[in-house]
Amino acid sequence: MFHDLHLSARAPLLKNDEAQYAWQMLNTLFTDSTGPAMPLLIVHGLYGSGRNWGVIAKRLSDRGPVTAVDLRNHGDSFWSDSHSYPDMAEDLAKVIDAQAGPMDVVGHSMGGKAAMVLALTRPELVNRLIVADIAPVTYTHSQIQFIEAMRAVDLSQVEKRSDAAAQLARIVEDPTLQAFFTQSLDVKGKRWKLNLDALAAEMDKILGFPEIGGTFDKPTLFLSGALSDYVSADHRPTIKSLFPKARFAKIPEAGHWLHAETPREFEASVRAFLDRDQ
Repeated sequence: MFHDLHLSARAPLLKNDEAQYAWQMLNTLFTDSTGPAMPLLIVHGLYGSGRNWGVIAKRLSDRGPVTAVDLRNHGDSFWSDSHSYPDMAEDLAKVIDAQAGPMDVVGHSMGGKAAMVLALTRPELVNRLIVADIAPVTYTHSQIQFIEAMRAVDLSQVEKRSDAAAQLARIVEDPTLQAFFTQSLDVKGKRWKLNLDALAAEMDKILGFPEIGGTFDKPTLFLSGALSDYVSADHRPTIKSLFPKARFAKIPEAGHWLHAETPREFEASVRAFLDRDQ
């Protein structure tokens, strides 16, 4: 099961308040494990949280300890006006440092970009890297429509998650996405556990990827959904220039949300890669 390892304040974090930044950490969840494998860190995608990964984390914990985080502006982690990848990578570095790293790291989508920046800027903290359905490139398809959908929900009329899902359905047709978004709803507090204003303001940074010198020359797997177009053959030269030991694999019948659509296949792929050199 997941345990709360650290609960940080949700008050907005001012980027220039260095004293406040020094003590704030990501909300961190971890599994019980007596397995001998290298500890694993899981980093969720946009609008997600560490708890979304509970089942996969529990199943992988037979190998060794598994930690999942809530990224800034998500879940129970602190809120900040900044949502840049260098800042998110620094947050992840603090988590690994606090656990006397290094760690294997799995990151999906936005979390995959944060994990890549961590690996490129602090390679000593990352043992092996798995990037789930994302490339180190700038994308053009905005996710702002989902922020607008969540903002449109009249939270005063929400008594249970299904009430919010019914309102979301007016804009978001996919029931899976409706359910996914409502996982970030604090029903009793009548608030989203997402800093929608900051995410909207920083959407260009979320869709982009910063220019970073250097490479990560340790084992890296780019694991994609076969039905997704997030990682294409055109991206491979850029990937290889930054991650020279990158390998590529696709999960059949899976789209962008490969860990949710095909969880057993995703888990098996992660195991096969991480256990390859054990």
